[in-house]
Amino acid sequence: MTMTSSTLAAKDAEAHARGDLLPPDWGRVLLRRHWLMIVGALALIVPTMVMVAQDSWSTEQGAHGPVVLATGLWLALRMRRSFTPFITPGSLAVALPLLAIGLIVYALGRISGTPEIEGYALYEVLVVLAYAYLGLKAMRLIWFPILYFFFLFPPPDSVVAAVTQPLKLGISRAAVWLLDAFGLPIARTGVIIQVDQYDILVAAACSGLNSIISLSAIGLFYIYMRHNANWRYALLLMVAIVPVAVLANFVRVLVLILVTYFFGDPVAQGFLHGFAGMTMFAVALLGIFGIDMLAAPIRRKLARGGQG
Repeated sequence: MTMTSSTLAAKDAEAHARGDLLPPDWGRVLLRRHWLMIVGALALIVPTMVMVAQDSWSTEQGAHGPVVLATGLWLALRMRRSFTPFITPGSLAVALPLLAIGLIVYALGRISGTPEIEGYALYEVLVVLAYAYLGLKAMRLIWFPILYFFFLFPPPDSVVAAVTQPLKLGISRAAVWLLDAFGLPIARTGVIIQVDQYDILVAAACSGLNSIISLSAIGLFYIYMRHNANWRYALLLMVAIVPVAVLANFVRVLVLILVTYFFGDPVAQGFLHGFAGMTMFAVALLGIFGIDMLAAPIRRKLARGGQG
């Protein structure tokens, strides 16, 4: 027996009221009506994401990329029941100009071979498409996954260098001062740390600061999943991410200097160099967890203040 259009509409309304994602045949409807848009979006997404995976995700700075992609998609699907009842297509008068600008910038980034421009332009295009199909109300409910996906793409090297260079110099000075106080034969000349007969480049020793982005992404995900309802406390933890990352990198520099002094430069630049990086990241994550535990009284106070 064939269902009438009114019956189908009634069933769709029923599913909508229950909070179901979409009607059972939503995939076929989407492919049938918007196949050209899907093909066009994939034509942009696939080559860019392959490029990002090859150039960024294989480095320490971008190693968080696959984690962000997997957890972001999982979170978006997890939130589907909360935002689908509010789906209302956005204004084409707003979406089309923004889409045109994003596509032009994407093309320029693609032609010039600039991954940062290409990646962020793709992000803008996908956000505009989400607005066009979901609308502003639905997007407000999934603001965190949208913001979280921003971390998929590598930031410009010039920005990373400008932000981390003063931190690198400060960390190297502090490490040299501390180890000198313990009697190690250590000194610093410009960007070179001398320990015994070995020279350590400050930029290499402090390269873990590049993982501030990775730590920020994973830390924000943890904060959102655990404390998204208490936005003031979540903001407090977000502010704590950078100093925790700096402290963890300070530990990394100390480890590298000590390994170089006691075991030699080949050992420090080999397996233990990577191990120091993992140690730094673990220390930073544990630092965030520790701050979260110690700040429990503040969290409870802020929660009571919000209720009041």
